[in-house]
Amino acid sequence: MDTQKSGKFFVGSIVTFLIVLLLVKVLLATMQGVAKNVVALDSMADEDVVERIKPVAEVYVGEAPVIAAAPVAEVSSAGGNGEKIVAQVCAMCHSTGMMNSPKLGNATDWAPRIEKGMDTLYSNAINGLNMMPARGGNPNLSDDEVKAAVDYMLSEAQ
Repeated sequence: MDTQKSGKFFVGSIVTFLIVLLLVKVLLATMQGVAKNVVALDSMADEDVVERIKPVAEVYVGEAPVIAAAPVAEVSSAGGNGEKIVAQVCAMCHSTGMMNSPKLGNATDWAPRIEKGMDTLYSNAINGLNMMPARGGNPNLSDDEVKAAVDYMLSEAQ
């Protein structure tokens, strides 16, 4: 009877050994597959690290930054031609009503602003208000040129 138990133990040991051997082989094959897909390390030079970690976007909380328009040399020399100033500086927002700005030629949009008076309109255009940058984003415009642009936009709204 001991011989029968010894034989079963021997066969069980061989089966267990083969199962363990098979698991080791599968594990090694998996590790080799992973090793083939390893990416080479990137350069750790300061310039390369800075390039890799630079932000992909910028977020502004509050007012968006004002991007100054290109200088309007011919407008300045024209002595305050309101139509040209509006076309080159103001129309980007006021032609579409962007950011709740009053649309060019729309009397309904301009009415509440006109009620506040011309001095307020001029001051808001020169100094900026809410999302509107001072001087429409072009710091090269004089007060008189900004006022001429406001006068032109009002004439279009009536």
